[in-house]
Amino acid sequence: MGLSALALAFGVCCVSPWAVTLLGVAGAVWLARLAFIQPYVVAATILFLGIAFGVVYRRPRTASCDLTQQRKLRWLVCGAAILVIAIDIASFAPRFLA
Repeated sequence: MGLSALALAFGVCCVSPWAVTLLGVAGAVWLARLAFIQPYVVAATILFLGIAFGVVYRRPRTASCDLTQQRKLRWLVCGAAILVIAIDIASFAPRFLA
């Protein structure tokens, strides 16, 4: 849940047309002032993804683990990782393309 909220906040602060549409010009200017925390947010998302992969792929302590649920959770974490990494790359792309 925290990773999703962090990814959503990260996407809102870095996609200026979307922010202008949702918040107006004053809100977009206010969010642009938060751009200095972008590297820290990216580092936090990578850390949370590492924790999520560690939790999902560790060996179960008991033998009565439901493999179907574990597979679903692994797919969910992999999908979330792809989405978060795509958002991270898209947020840094304007810096490298300009």
